[in-house]
Amino acid sequence: MTLIQAYQGVVEALRMPIQMFVDSNSRLHLLYLFSSFGLAYFVYRRANFKESFFAYVFKKEVWLSRSAFVDYGLVFFNSFFKVFLIGPYLVFGFYLSYQLEALLPQWFGYPSQGLSSTATIVLYTIVLTIMMDLSTYIIHFLMHRVPALWEFHKVHHSATQLNPVTQYRIHPVELVINNAKATLILGLVTGVFRYMSAHPIEEVTLIGANVLSFAFLFFGSNLRHSHIPLRYYNWVEYIFISPFQHQIHHSDKEDHFNTNMGSKLAIWDWMFGTLVRSENVDSVQFGIGKEEVKDYDSVVKNLVNPFRNLLRTWLGSSSKNPLAERNR
Repeated sequence: MTLIQAYQGVVEALRMPIQMFVDSNSRLHLLYLFSSFGLAYFVYRRANFKESFFAYVFKKEVWLSRSAFVDYGLVFFNSFFKVFLIGPYLVFGFYLSYQLEALLPQWFGYPSQGLSSTATIVLYTIVLTIMMDLSTYIIHFLMHRVPALWEFHKVHHSATQLNPVTQYRIHPVELVINNAKATLILGLVTGVFRYMSAHPIEEVTLIGANVLSFAFLFFGSNLRHSHIPLRYYNWVEYIFISPFQHQIHHSDKEDHFNTNMGSKLAIWDWMFGTLVRSENVDSVQFGIGKEEVKDYDSVVKNLVNPFRNLLRTWLGSSSKNPLAERNR
């Protein structure tokens, strides 16, 4: 890497957190933030709070907490990580799709009739969304159940206050896993549709985002990581994860461990017995237990402690089970 390339990488990494506000695929896009304000106002009005709406949304203990500053710090750190260590390898998804497109005819022959242009676009959008969501559930489930993976995912759950930026409170190791998963699914689904259709492979989009993802982002995704308990109708929460259902997932109460692990869809939790609906929970407190808060109250601790804990476990210097505190 030349000095100029390194400089360009640094500039790109510094710009990345700001670009989130105008990237239609980012939860922090201004449009999604404004729509979240509208939904937050709906919750505020129904609850008849005595404080002002501004004070309700922008609670000092939420946005200026030590936990929140860890969120902000990890966003910038991971921006550098994405630019220098993840970005160069995302081309693998395109390589995989082209290779799969070439191999499928050898295995199954060419399809007698390819998909129409409309069918290609609609089905590709739906299948890609469902496969991404299912794979996210599987990875998330493993993050909670496999001790080594939990040590890294614990960084996300160590937040004691939730705000929209908490979505990006992720250890770099988990970031690599998530990007590898997304790249693999994108490559496989795109390759299959290239084989099944003679038409260009593209998604149905709205303002540049997958239209199904747009709906998810527009209707309250930012409230998932917040103190605002937006609930859906009971029957809807069997299909889609509501913001409050995800807040239940962040609860430090043992009964809520390993629940509501779906991303957009609740059907995976329903199918595999990990679903908890809002009507069964009154309120939640966030975190992984008071005794562990001090181990995750800085950016450096969140980056280093997962490796330290694993090393201690593997060397046998501690009998503590990495999942003991949350029965993971």
